Amino acid sequence: MRTSKIERNTKETQIKIELCLDGGDVQISTGIGFFDHMLNAFAVHGGYGLKINVKGDLEVDTHHTVEDTGIALGMAFKEALLDKSNINRYGSFYIPMDESLASCALDISNRPYLVFNAKFNEERCGDYETCCTEEFFRAFAFNAGITLHINLLYGSNSHHEIEAIFKAVAHAMSIATTKNNIGVLSTKGVL
Repeated sequence: MRTSKIERNTKETQIKIELCLDGGDVQISTGIGFFDHMLNAFAVHGGYGLKINVKGDLEVDTHHTVEDTGIALGMAFKEALLDKSNINRYGSFYIPMDESLASCALDISNRPYLVFNAKFNEERCGDYETCCTEEFFRAFAFNAGITLHINLLYGSNSHHEIEAIFKAVAHAMSIATTKNNIGVLSTKGVL
């Protein structure tokens, strides 16, 4: 089984993550209802077993909790994928969510990069600050070693826009982490 356990503690957040790339239970608790909803959607649509427990300084705002969860989740994927051999490496997907359409293309390459083309019409979804979406995916991409391109093509409801993004990334990650027998998919022989 391709699994990892990450524990990351700072003065701002305490995070525990258990990840199984091949499925399992999903239990998410960050203290931010909308963010829990997005992470749950990510796990379900990616086909991942995922347990996340976060205690953060929500009295400040949601930024530290969201960004640090992205850091820890990226670390969990990096650990679970080891040398990145025997996976498809690349993935892309489009998700329509009512009036919104989002796409994701990614490469599990050990070359972290984020292109994030999305503007949200609302500042918040519940207690979640929509601007934290980019921070989450930047932290995730850089700590997992992923080149990640996210595009919100259109939409008007921030809930739908962000949910389409999380689901598009989940499906693209599922494709990229699917097992094969190729070895390391690189002309160099390593990633």
